[in-house]
Amino acid sequence: MTGTASGIGKTVFSAALTGALGAHYWKPVQVGSASGADRETVAQLSGPCAKQTLPETYRLSRLLSPHHAAEMEGVEIDPDRLALPDVRPLVIEGTGGVLTPITREVTCADIFAEWGLLTIIVSPTGRGSINESLLTIEALRARRVPIHGVAFVGEANGNTEATIAEMGQVRRLGRLPHLAALNAPALATAFAEAFCIDDFA
Repeated sequence: MTGTASGIGKTVFSAALTGALGAHYWKPVQVGSASGADRETVAQLSGPCAKQTLPETYRLSRLLSPHHAAEMEGVEIDPDRLALPDVRPLVIEGTGGVLTPITREVTCADIFAEWGLLTIIVSPTGRGSINESLLTIEALRARRVPIHGVAFVGEANGNTEATIAEMGQVRRLGRLPHLAALNAPALATAFAEAFCIDDFA
């Protein structure tokens, strides 16, 4: 799972998908953990799957790009340590966007290419999302990362969603609306109404 940028709803969508699939959740590289980790958010929002969240391989306190946070904290990130956990089903959340540097030589997209797993792009529906989504699609395809589809987050924007799906030649999986009350039951209901679980089998 990747997003077009940071802070666009990737973690909430990951929680919804984790709960719907009864999956394990893993975020291999976490930044900004001084103010909380995404694993904790997923544990709160994924319902019965809360105990299936896996620890991060790298957990960095500063809210910076992973390569920068690691340098500031005296940590050396070894991409070889980011091997896939031997559990299935597994929802993996990447850090930031696809070209976020994990080290000064390796991006998130490079790690996705190494794994060879189907990747979901989480995209907001607001201004700028067409450009960011199409750039994300190009970056993944350039590395031969298989794209499962795009999951939108935000208010309905049919033109934007259709344009991304058509121009990017990707499947539109559905759209998760913003929720007035964000909790596990409300998220599960919204996901069930907006997505077909068979699309994620």
